[in-house]
This record gives sequence, C-alpha cells and structure tokens, in this order.
Amino acid sequence: MNLLRTSEWVERKNCHKLRVHALLHEHLRRRSHGVKHPVFDFLFEYYSFRSTNLAIWSPGEGVTLEHSAEHALPSLEWETTFEGVELSLRKLNPRRAQSLEWIINLLAETQQRPARFGCHGLHEWAMVYRSPEFRYQGSVPLRLSLEEIARVVETQGICCTHYDAFRFFTQKARPLNSVQPSWDERLNMEQSGCLHVNMDLYKWASKFWPWINSELLADTFELAMEARKIDMRASPYDLKEYGFKPIQIETEQGRKDYEKEQRKIAALAIPLRDRLMTTLYSLLNNIRSEHAFLA
Repeated sequence: MNLLRTSEWVERKNCHKLRVHALLHEHLRRRSHGVKHPVFDFLFEYYSFRSTNLAIWSPGEGVTLEHSAEHALPSLEWETTFEGVELSLRKLNPRRAQSLEWIINLLAETQQRPARFGCHGLHEWAMVYRSPEFRYQGSVPLRLSLEEIARVVETQGICCTHYDAFRFFTQKARPLNSVQPSWDERLNMEQSGCLHVNMDLYKWASKFWPWINSELLADTFELAMEARKIDMRASPYDLKEYGFKPIQIETEQGRKDYEKEQRKIAALAIPLRDRLMTTLYSLLNNIRSEHAFLA
C-alpha cells in the first residue's frame, strides 16, 4: 500500500474540490433553477454518474490515508488499518471482475485498432433523419430544414461504428449506415477516432469509482466535456443561443474543421486510455488476489 501523509492527501483533496467546482458550478446553478442545457446535461443524464460523486475525492484503491484528527476523510467507506484507512476490495462483488475484464479488453481493442476520421459527426443528423419527432424538438431549433438534413445524410453517407450512437438513429437512417453496430460486436467495432468512444472513457472510469482515483476520473470527464462540445457543434441544431458556433459539416470546409477537432480529441484520449487501462488492470489483479486469499 502507498501511504499518503495527511498533508499530502488534504492538499490533493482540496485541489480536486476546486477543480471540480470550476467544472460543475454552472451545471449546479442551472439545476438549482430547473434550467436545461442541450449540450452539457447529456454528461449527467446519459452517463448517470452523480455530479456529487464527481466532487468527492478518492485516492483510489491501493492507497492508505494517514489518520487525521483535524481533517475529515473523504465521504467514502473505508477500512481501518494499522497505518491509516484505505478502500477495501471486500466492498466489490467478485462478479464485477467479469465486467472489469470486459471493459479492459474493450479499451485495449479500441486502442490498437486504427482510428477512423471519416464519419464527420453524421450520427446526430441520423437521429433526426426523416422523423417527425426528435430530441430537443420544441426546445432547440434546427439550423437546416428537415429536407436539407435528409439530403446531407443521403449524399454524404453514414459510417458510424458506435453502438450507443447507432441505436438512437431513426428507423429510416439505420439501413443507410455502412455497418450495423450491435452490443455483441462492440469489441470488434469500436475505434479511437470516434468522439463517443473517447467520451466513454468517463463512463468506464466512473463504473469503478471510488476504486479509481478521482484525478483520473476528472480527467476523463474533462475530455468528455470537450468532445461533447464538438459533437453538438457539428449537429444540425442551432446552438448559437448557448454560445456554440456550428461546425458546418454539410460543407467541405466544415468537414475539414470537424476532422481537425476530432483528431485533437483522439490524440488526448490515447494517453488517458492507457492510464485507465493500467489502473483497471491493477484493480482486476488485486480483486482476484483478495478473493483468492479470502477463499
């Protein structure tokens, strides 16, 4: 176990608190007034990880915190040891090791598969394609007509490899996709150029918090925020009211602009995915060791 002295973990805890406050204060203010946001609410609704948990600092599994009479420990369940307190692997159901192993394999397959940058963000357009009902209808205007949107989808062609995006396509859009992603095929299809795949690093990290340290979790959240901005700027929605300049992927220049931003996110995701894989792999080995010892 790595022992953190009180001065060390208190500083890390305070830094994390300030960092997360800067990331979340606008969201919390809106939520307190019942105000919706079409871009950022997705990060708290689709990923279903509570913002209050994001704000709680955890050192992660394998770290012991020195006892302190003056400073409160993070609001988590701890196991007392001779040196201090630490997160217990006994709190993790051994069956979760199977889920953890699947996530590690998905991240590894994604990392080694060649990145693809030709989708131009058309998944959001496919979610509107030739449908009388669509997300944000009545709350956020479209910047093109439904007929113009359909023309872009039909002339550019869709090549989305992300199952969780594909499943929200309209019924008429699904046959137009060059592939038909399914849950069972995720290990064979997800690739690191995909904005949603890189946003999902936050999802995979959050599933094993607090055994994942909060600094890593916050890093994945920040990346998801940046990817989400690009995702919605390239959508057919008019978001100028919210301060977002559109990436007009219906034009040649817009497609170039989108790919440039997409490549930036993919480059940032590579070392982050490596860190997450290393952390999850260590956790998996320690879970197996712990339960083998208890058996």
